[in-house]
Amino acid sequence: MIDTHCHLELKDFDRDRASVIERARMAGIDIIITVATDLEDARRAISIAEDFPSVYFSAGIHPHEAKDFNDDTYKALLDILKHPKAVAVGETGLDYYRDRSPRDIQREVFKRHIELSRSVELPLIIHSRDAAEDTMKIIEEFDVRRAVLHCFSGSLEFARWAVRRGLYISIAGPVTFLNSRRLPEIVKEVPDEFILIETDAPYLTPVPERGKRNEPAFLIHTARKVADLRGVSLEDIDRITTVNAKQFFRLNSLPEPTIAYKIRDNLYLNITNRCSNVCTFCIRFHTDYVKGHNLRLMKEPTSEELIAQIGDPTRFKEIVFCGYGEPTLRLDVIKEVSQWIKQRGGKVRINTNGHGNLINKRNILPELQGLVDSLSISLNAQDEETYNRLCRPLIKGAYQGVIDFIREAKRYIPHVVATVVEMEGVDIDACKRLAESLGVSLKIRRLDAVG
Repeated sequence: MIDTHCHLELKDFDRDRASVIERARMAGIDIIITVATDLEDARRAISIAEDFPSVYFSAGIHPHEAKDFNDDTYKALLDILKHPKAVAVGETGLDYYRDRSPRDIQREVFKRHIELSRSVELPLIIHSRDAAEDTMKIIEEFDVRRAVLHCFSGSLEFARWAVRRGLYISIAGPVTFLNSRRLPEIVKEVPDEFILIETDAPYLTPVPERGKRNEPAFLIHTARKVADLRGVSLEDIDRITTVNAKQFFRLNSLPEPTIAYKIRDNLYLNITNRCSNVCTFCIRFHTDYVKGHNLRLMKEPTSEELIAQIGDPTRFKEIVFCGYGEPTLRLDVIKEVSQWIKQRGGKVRINTNGHGNLINKRNILPELQGLVDSLSISLNAQDEETYNRLCRPLIKGAYQGVIDFIREAKRYIPHVVATVVEMEGVDIDACKRLAESLGVSLKIRRLDAVG
């Protein structure tokens, strides 16, 4: 994991800084970003980053200290941020809760930090407390695109606005607090590719460590709470947030493409990136990653390669053919691998767009009988017009083909479910009625959900 925001440079850590960093390592925290909020602390942060390979730093002037910012401050920060272990500008932003600097000065200093981030080509770490309206106004005015809202404490509407702009949302210890009401709902909604985690140590110590000085090792508690809220494993959150942090801060290497990837207790097989739809909402058009796994294949895997990745299939609740493409384009691979899985006691699911019969120009469902336990078929719309607009199929008659595939699948596959993505233009109630008429249940998926 990566603690994307703490303050190791503060005097709170002077007596045991090396031990704090070692405890973080033992807890599985590979990288720590220490965030300096004034010039003196920035120079201390440089020294710490130089002494400890796992530590990187950011530098800026906190909105509390904005009243002391001047041209000399700007020049000093410009020089500091040229250091090879500098990964961001900030924290900067607006704090209308304590108002320790005049608000007009806070706004001007925030703008200077935006200018600075563009000059040094580093992202922004933004502090926004009780100042959402002005924060949004300035971000829009200067068209800020590469930034994180650290220790997010705003509204759901603010979070949605940030994600639409491509900004990251960072979650800290308050999500674990017993009186936290709004933040858990936000954590559930932020898409995978925009979420980060942090400690903000020595502040905001998470449950169950309340009463102690916070430190990077305690990131595990925030990560575990975020995983629980999102219905995934701690391993999933570790992987998702680590990839996000590496992309955002441009740290180290990113994962290589994978053909088999674990989410929760299922194993997913990524057998092709080709598809017979060009869906407007498909995640593959704007990221290589699903829950921290790189699904952008360099080549399509063979059956032997997939089997080698599976190992003992009974370790998993299901083995699911689902990647960045339509699996029935490789029907022979599905059949060969599924037969191997079933012979060893495993369960098989296929996530499909329902074009299998059209793609293969025959009814493939009898061939899958006994090999496949479950089919998840993307219905995605209540009528052909909506389907064609959202899914942009490459095959003529695709929507009717999906309907026919769902209806026919019940004859051969024990468990069949239709799915629909919750988005503008999709009539969920009409889709429910359609699924019911076809004799299957309907699963409603969030736009960023996979599996």
